[in-house]
Order: sequence, then C-alpha cells, then structure tokens
Amino acid sequence: MLKRSFLKTTLAAAALAAAGVAHAQAPLPPGYKAEYKMSLVVPPSFPWGKGGEIWANLVKERTQGRINIKLYPGVSLVQGDQTREFTAIRQGVIDMAIGSTINWSPQIKELNLFSMPFLMPDYKAIDALTQGEVGKQIFAIVDKAGALPLAWGENGYRELTNSKRAVRTPDDLKGLKIRIVGSPLFIDTFTALGANPTQMSWADAQPAFASGAVDGQENPMSIFTAAKLHNVGQKHVTMWGYVADPLIFVVNKEVWASWTPADQQIVRQAAIDAGKEQIAIARKGLDEADKPLLKEIAALGVTVTQLTPAEREAFVKATRPVYDKWKAQIGAGLVEAAEKAIAAR
Repeated sequence: MLKRSFLKTTLAAAALAAAGVAHAQAPLPPGYKAEYKMSLVVPPSFPWGKGGEIWANLVKERTQGRINIKLYPGVSLVQGDQTREFTAIRQGVIDMAIGSTINWSPQIKELNLFSMPFLMPDYKAIDALTQGEVGKQIFAIVDKAGALPLAWGENGYRELTNSKRAVRTPDDLKGLKIRIVGSPLFIDTFTALGANPTQMSWADAQPAFASGAVDGQENPMSIFTAAKLHNVGQKHVTMWGYVADPLIFVVNKEVWASWTPADQQIVRQAAIDAGKEQIAIARKGLDEADKPLLKEIAALGVTVTQLTPAEREAFVKATRPVYDKWKAQIGAGLVEAAEKAIAAR
C-alpha cells in the first residue's frame, strides 16, 4: 500500500514538473521578442536604476515570462551620449527606458520646464506638476514626439557639490569648473552664476573629479552617496534645490503595438507601481524633517551647507534672466500653467 501511494505521489510530482517545463517553454505570442532592451544611463545601485529593476521584475512576474526585459545601464545603447537616448527609443534601438527629462530635453524642448532654475521649491511642487494637468500635457507632448509615456519616476533635486569651498552665494561659484549634462539651459544657468560649465558623460566625470580636472557637479544626493563622490574630492555640498529631475517610463511605440491589450495594461500598471516605489526610494532620507541622509553625508567628512531663504533668493535673482529667456523658448503658456499649479499646491 505504501509502495503504491509513493508511486502515485512520484508520478504526480513528475507530471507537475513536466507541466512546469512545458509552461516555461511555451511559445511566445506572435510578434513578441524573446528579450526587450531597457535603457538606464545609470547603474542599478542608484534609485533610478532600482526603478528599472522593479519595473522589469514586475512585468516578468505579471506576464508569466511573456515579456522578459534586460537592463542596459550606462550609455552602451546610445553611443556614449545620454542625450541621444530619446532618439534611440524613437528609432527602435531601445525598446523601453526610464529616462531623464534633462537628457531628453534636446529633442523635446518642453521638458526643459523641470530645469527652469528655482521653479520647484519642494517635493509638493514636483508632485503638483507631474501628477496634475501639466504632467498630462507633458505626456501628450512625449507621445507626439514618438514614444509612449506610461508613468513618472524621479531622480531628485540636483544639489551642488565641489572640491574647493563651501558655496553660499553666487560669488562662491565664480571660476569653478562644474560638470553638467549636455543641456543649453544648464550652460546658461551656470554661466549666469559665474561658473565654468563643462559638459561630459557621467562615466567620464568621476575620473575628472578624482584628478581635479573638474571641480564639482550637480546631482541628487542619492547619486552622491551611491557613487561615493566624497572619495573623489567632493567635500562640499550645497543644498540649494535649484532644479529637480523627474523621470519618465516609456515604451517604443512599435513594441507597444506588438503586445496584446492585456499585456499592455500589465506593463502600464507595472510602470505606475514601479514609479511610485522608485520615487519613495529617491526621496528617502531627504523627505523627513530631520533629513537623516544629510547627517550620513556629513559623517563622511563632507561639509553640508543648507541655504537660508535669503541666501537662496540671491541665486534666484542671479538666474532670473535665464528663467525669462527659457520661459519664452519652452512656451510661456506651459510655464505659466506650471507656476499656477505650484502656487496652488
């Protein structure tokens, strides 16, 4: 009796295993790729990169492996230039991406909205834009430009760091060589402050900090800690919150059209869920009243300067001509809608 029972159990287990193999080897629906390329211009250790991992894992799990995504951190898919990413998505070189509004602004001028100096004073201001009517307008613009936007993420407020001195006034920035991304608006902003803006990829930037060829940079604090920038001479941090960098989860339109409506909905919802989780990761340690992340950074031997309202206003005043110039280039209507949304937050 025991032998018969054991045999039945063994046969049942074998049948289940065979079924599992059959399921794993089930052919993909027509038009589906075995693997989809997701571009991330940063490593998976950054909150931005973690968002990509979360999205890919949710999609694989919820589609039962029908949509398998491979992450490509860095700039291997964009010929070493992160500002080419949106063009590569539109052309089908990239299937999916979580992209920076800064990196895509050369192709979509309206995305410069988020890089307007000192437009967004706090996290509620970011949310007022991305989660409101302005965010919907931006998504419509991205869609028209050639990629399908699904959800918002966040790289965070870009704070200033350098190897030379504490920066409290615009005069303190004069002559400092600051690494920036390839955006004309960033060049205008740092030029107005008397700095020497230098465009280079993130891969090239870190050796430049270590050698002293470049004095400083601007990036979210989560990137400062993940990249261990205190080890490459970045010993001074100024918390000035001059711009923030929302991220956009997108899919190439032809790839999107190749999926069933059910899978499209799964991918969209996975992006929304991953975006919310990624934003929480990006804000961790800074959204709390005591900002514990700044204490961790100070403990590394870094001088953290937090501007008073009057000190911040001096930077606002110095960059106002840049703001006015770019308001016209981005579109006065869109900028004014953003200003009203922030004022009403």
